[in-house]
Amino acid sequence: MTINCKGTLIDLTSPKVMGILNITPDSFFDGGKYKDEHAILSQTEKMLQEGATFIDVGAYSSRPGAKHVSEAEELQRIVPVIKLLVKHFPDILISVDSFRSAVVKESINAGASIINDISGGVQDDKMFAAVASLQVPYIMMHMQGTPQSMQLNPVYENVVTDIISFFAAQLRKLRELKVNDVIIDVGFGFGKTTEHNYELLKKLSLFENLEVPILTGVSRKSMLYKTLDIIPQEALNATTVANTIALLNGTNILRVHDVKEAVEAVKIVRQLG
Repeated sequence: MTINCKGTLIDLTSPKVMGILNITPDSFFDGGKYKDEHAILSQTEKMLQEGATFIDVGAYSSRPGAKHVSEAEELQRIVPVIKLLVKHFPDILISVDSFRSAVVKESINAGASIINDISGGVQDDKMFAAVASLQVPYIMMHMQGTPQSMQLNPVYENVVTDIISFFAAQLRKLRELKVNDVIIDVGFGFGKTTEHNYELLKKLSLFENLEVPILTGVSRKSMLYKTLDIIPQEALNATTVANTIALLNGTNILRVHDVKEAVEAVKIVRQLG
């Protein structure tokens, strides 16, 4: 199970870690933390040294109820950061976290190598054509609604089978466009109740039937900190527990704020063979 990033084949049979670099002022955990060059470069260097294979750069906060950001502002935030990272870390594999085709095109041209679309191609009907023309790996996440509305009243007939059906339909469209490298993300916390999230975590291995790599992003999310009645800053231990469950259930990529601990979880789970 490999993906092709800028001509480099990444083997996902051994799970990899994706470090999160939010350059938004209002992300739920690290909003506003990385707003100057020094902070951005030192955090990226730290994550790479700790073992991150990918760095996921996002300029549009997708936390529940987040403020909408215009396409122009998103581009203005993200493209200079991608150029900065590529200049300082020439071999870096950057994932661009955006649901807008214009933003991902500019970002890939600036040096990013993966698209991470929280809307799974739903918010922008030009996204799949853009992915096909760029020929880069595409992370397709499931989200019910939009970041502004998704947590108001999420309802499913059966959360697992509904999302598998969504992915199957979207994967068919991508295959018709000759898109080879697709990764799926069930979208923990994106239009799901706490019960939905734990049902998905428990049955994550069922998504292996789609025969594409699985990315999991549960890092410091409300499904963890609300369950424990703590704040996101206190949810590292809970994140490691959830990441371990996800790895045991077939996850190929962990998307996290805390790279070192995720890499350790991968190493321990790999010892089980």
